[in-house]
Amino acid sequence: MSDDDDYMNMVIEEPTQKETFTQKKRREQREAEARGRVPSKAERAAQEAARRDEALATSTLNPTNKGFQMMAKLGFKPGEALGKRADSATESDSSKARAEPLNLIFKENRGGIGLDNEKKRKIREEAEEASKKIKHEEGTYRDRVREERETKRTEAQVRAAQKVAERLDAGEGPDQAKTGDEDKPKEDDPKPKRKPVKLTSQINVLYRGLIREREKHDNDRQARHAMQSSLPSSFFPRARLPEYDDPTLERDDKKALGQLDQQTSALEIELEEEDEELDAFNALEPGERLHKLVMYLRDEHRYCFWCKYAYETEAELEGCPGLTEEDHD
Repeated sequence: MSDDDDYMNMVIEEPTQKETFTQKKRREQREAEARGRVPSKAERAAQEAARRDEALATSTLNPTNKGFQMMAKLGFKPGEALGKRADSATESDSSKARAEPLNLIFKENRGGIGLDNEKKRKIREEAEEASKKIKHEEGTYRDRVREERETKRTEAQVRAAQKVAERLDAGEGPDQAKTGDEDKPKEDDPKPKRKPVKLTSQINVLYRGLIREREKHDNDRQARHAMQSSLPSSFFPRARLPEYDDPTLERDDKKALGQLDQQTSALEIELEEEDEELDAFNALEPGERLHKLVMYLRDEHRYCFWCKYAYETEAELEGCPGLTEEDHD
């Protein structure tokens, strides 16, 4: 049996399906739409850029070019530099000569010639500054945390010294804490005495801020209490508005309800105003404020803030180790 008769190796071609009239119409319609479609501005720019890059990528030494044909007649060969052939002594110099003409570089923006180099220089400088800043922050992180901790500690010492100065100026002991019983009337006193309200402008600036802060806190607390008591509840079944003036109420009850007298109203007005002297004192560094308070306690009350002791005479005060905390270590 010959190979021609081997039907197992026969290749049976698939019958080609003839294009129908409808398919032909659709194909022609798609081709017509593609030819008639106007490309957008971005598409035209992309096509121009692609054609330009393709043209620049090809060598300008085209054999069909008339200039190339003229140079070929004068002995020029592709891949060699123009001019006289170099000797062996100057062969290294001739190898550096250009074998291709200079390529064109299209500038698509309106910047100057050296603008790109200037941008690169600025970017490089910014990167160097950023790296230096990161190194500096890593190196000073512990120092910054230590300074913040020392500042908070000094602020706490300033507050403690202000409390001591306030108590000593009021004639109390430096360690005596206010319990709030001073404002309560005594049982055997038929008519309790009113504690005079002292304006903050008459208070020493060294601890004036502490008192202003305390008064603001008390006023806010009284306002909240007055608002809560004005609403009906199980504790206040007969709720009254805060501005209601009941003559049967005691002064402490009026104070709790927020019904303030003229002196207290003047104090509220003063708390809302700015205090330039206090602002100047608070603008000082915590260490300087603490030093002023320590010197005030020593000069006025012969009290050493670091020893926590009030000396009886100036001679005994001179035996104090010093004016700073380090002197008492």
